[in-house]
Amino acid sequence: MQSTIPVGEGLPPPLHVGCAGWSLPRAQWPHFPAEGSHLERYAARFDIAEINTSFYRPHQRETYARWAAGTPAHFRFSCKLPKRITHEKRLVGAVAELESFLMQVEGLGYKLGCLVVQLPPSLDFDQPAVSSFLAALRRRHPGPVALEPRHPSWFVPQAEELLARFRTARVLADPVLHDNAAAPGGWAGLVYLRLHGSPRRYWSSYPDALLQQLAQRLGRAQEEGAQCWCVFDNTASGAAVANALTLAAMIDAAPEWQARKEAHR
Repeated sequence: MQSTIPVGEGLPPPLHVGCAGWSLPRAQWPHFPAEGSHLERYAARFDIAEINTSFYRPHQRETYARWAAGTPAHFRFSCKLPKRITHEKRLVGAVAELESFLMQVEGLGYKLGCLVVQLPPSLDFDQPAVSSFLAALRRRHPGPVALEPRHPSWFVPQAEELLARFRTARVLADPVLHDNAAAPGGWAGLVYLRLHGSPRRYWSSYPDALLQQLAQRLGRAQEEGAQCWCVFDNTASGAAVANALTLAAMIDAAPEWQARKEAHR
């Protein structure tokens, strides 16, 4: 979901809400068109999707192009870097794999909205290695990047400064693994949330009270000038779609959103 306010000069950056993947649980079908592929139906209600399958296996450039062609002009994808880069090579000596991946996702064209770099929990903050990797990535990709570290050594000022220097946001992931990870960080121009479900990862649904707090938090981040992505990854029980629909409705119904709509009619 994206705000229905037009984007232009003097207006806030986009605030996106969507899911990891585009599977539609049967219980949620009434909220979507009856016709079309899962992606086409999903894209009728949401304007982003996170591609997770790229972490596990490569996709042909033509596959990405087909996904892009099946979505409206305003739709955007985020795409997770392959585990070969992040978990096996651990960001070191992975330029060939990075270039291959970037050539594949070029099939998305302008609909590639963000790259997601999820690191293994065992990968600590190695400043020279991280700096070298992000420099290589930035030479090849100027667009938004969100990095999800999970080792405690990442949540220190030195890491924050390095991420900001390479215009890379630090993902806020839930469940929160460390005390210093309870807020997004890194580059302030992008806020990227990955909500995996809590307390049971991938299964638990989020209560409405928490989603209301989240709507307010995202609204404040957007007001401060950040492009916001909120991705629900609690897909195992089908909760992601329901949570995303609820959050999107809360954001759209917020008084400040209504005031902006009136101002731009």
